[in-house]
Amino acid sequence: MAEQQSGIIARLDRLGRLVENSMLVLLLTSMILLASSQIILRNFFDSGFVWADEVLRILLLWTAMFGAVAASRQNRQIAIDVLSRFLPGRWNSLAMTLVQFFTAGVSGLIAWHSYRFVNDSRIYEDLLMGDWPAWIFQSVIPLGFALIAYRYLVFGLGSASRVIRGEGARA
Repeated sequence: MAEQQSGIIARLDRLGRLVENSMLVLLLTSMILLASSQIILRNFFDSGFVWADEVLRILLLWTAMFGAVAASRQNRQIAIDVLSRFLPGRWNSLAMTLVQFFTAGVSGLIAWHSYRFVNDSRIYEDLLMGDWPAWIFQSVIPLGFALIAYRYLVFGLGSASRVIRGEGARA
């Protein structure tokens, strides 16, 4: 049964990676095409899309969030890792576990407060690109940070389990 579950989990993980990578490719391609179009239209035709700058800002936000989520799937967030050079094996594993739980907590806190921000935007009926509700585009912020918090909680639990069993550190 455990092998079947791990097979299902592995397939779900591959599906999640495929969705994340596909979204990143789609977002980056859209940004490049739209920005290039704007440059060509402005420089050669004295024209352009009125809405393009705002859409590019939204695409940048979404790309940043999907990129952060993708980086977190392999525990590759930006880190200042001074202690791991000086701490021996088990202490290094313990420090890594604490950092992962701390990262999960901070990401969860940011997810909560960004949810409150998006909800306020919904309540006050903020608009983007003319008449689109802003909260739809902003909703990627709490979702992204919630996913990062979840991943680092799972990493922390795995690291804590290895520390308790006396195994070495794994990223």
